Amino acid sequence: MRKKIISDITANTLQVIINQTCGLVIFYILSRSLSKAVFGEFNWALAVLLTLFNILSLGVDQLIVKKIAAGLPTAPLMALYHGHTLLTGLGTAALTFLATLLFPGFFDQHQLILLLGLGKLLIFFSMPYKQAATGLEQFKTLLRMSVVSNSIRCTGLLVLLAMDAVDSHTIILLFVAGDLLEWCCSYRLTTPALRLRVHAGFGWRAYRQLLREASPQLGVILFTSALARFDWIFLGIFCSTTILAEYSFAYKVYEVATMPLLIIAPMLLPRFVKMLTPANDNRLQNAQQFSAILTAQLTIATGAALLLNFLWMPVIGPLTHDVYSTVNRVTVLLLSIGIPFLFLNNFLWTVLFCTHRLRTILGIFATSFTVNIIGNLVLIPLYQAEGAAAAFTLAAIVQSICCIVQTKSFITRLAWRKALLVTGAGAIAVLVDVYTQHWWWGTVAAFASWLVMLMVINPLHGLRHIFDDKAE
Repeated sequence: MRKKIISDITANTLQVIINQTCGLVIFYILSRSLSKAVFGEFNWALAVLLTLFNILSLGVDQLIVKKIAAGLPTAPLMALYHGHTLLTGLGTAALTFLATLLFPGFFDQHQLILLLGLGKLLIFFSMPYKQAATGLEQFKTLLRMSVVSNSIRCTGLLVLLAMDAVDSHTIILLFVAGDLLEWCCSYRLTTPALRLRVHAGFGWRAYRQLLREASPQLGVILFTSALARFDWIFLGIFCSTTILAEYSFAYKVYEVATMPLLIIAPMLLPRFVKMLTPANDNRLQNAQQFSAILTAQLTIATGAALLLNFLWMPVIGPLTHDVYSTVNRVTVLLLSIGIPFLFLNNFLWTVLFCTHRLRTILGIFATSFTVNIIGNLVLIPLYQAEGAAAAFTLAAIVQSICCIVQTKSFITRLAWRKALLVTGAGAIAVLVDVYTQHWWWGTVAAFASWLVMLMVINPLHGLRHIFDDKAE
């Protein structure tokens, strides 16, 4: 079993590294090849589309993963989810076509939404296959499904860059082609790799029951989608596309810093389902494993936040000829403060979800959503990109507090203690860096002091529990 867990982590790590590396290369080429105005419009369209298609899942995706991980028959669940994506995806396409007739002026100004939307629709159709792979813990198959689009985009853009042929039209064609091939790959891999077939039948009664069961999760999806991209959308509305281009560049690099969470998160849900099942009543063993895993996660998060700040000016400055570095220094600092809270929220959200606390999750996300919206409305007009970053981080902190208050178990006690301990060590390291007032020696001194404090906390102890097979 331990060998499989190591294999799963390796496959998931490769997927994240490939996608994030390709995504960063794509983002860098676009930021250098397009004007800030066009680059900002491009990112605004992507933000709107990502928010829309996240909402269209209606909470069904996570519920399907949970049911598959719990051992329910996969093929009938796949039939329901596949039917759901077709109904919502094609319905949205029809409504969008109607909207182009009613509001032609808007779509004349934002044609990128229509063109990029075709590719995102195809990615949406591929989600049932990817969620089935996640629920079955077939992460090697998920790796093969998930890297196609970004790999094609990255390779194509590098070729176009070498030919000096990068323009908005070729970029759009490349994006749609990559999404189409990823959908085709996901479909072709489903039957042989996952050993299942999507049933042609679609039961309306079963589908209505699935939607009722997922209804609390729908609210969570609405709020998480808002938290993920509403700052981009608000900046596009209240500020210029140039400001949005600068903020989106900082946010993309921030997302790279959260890459470890993308590796860990898909593995937590099926594993926690087994650890928190009523049949598994070993409270002491669970407490030790949860404590160790959380400590390791928060340590990784704090280290990523420190690296992001220490290396921002020395690395991003020369890469962008200071076009996106100095202007985003405060923005990156504000975003990085929220990274440990983002890891903590994912951990506690998974615990609540596995213990069927969906309405509690909905209330938590509603609270953080409200904080984020109010923060954006107040801070963006005053501080623009820095205001958006501050609102995002404030919402993450509020969400952490709410999760800790609502968990109400031994996990609550370990969560706030570990959070204070590990993030406190990171804060001390930042103070050391500021006091040194030299980026090279400051970085060395800060990391040295941080590593000394980590020796006391011993976060590597948590890695043993991640690979421990007793929870299985």
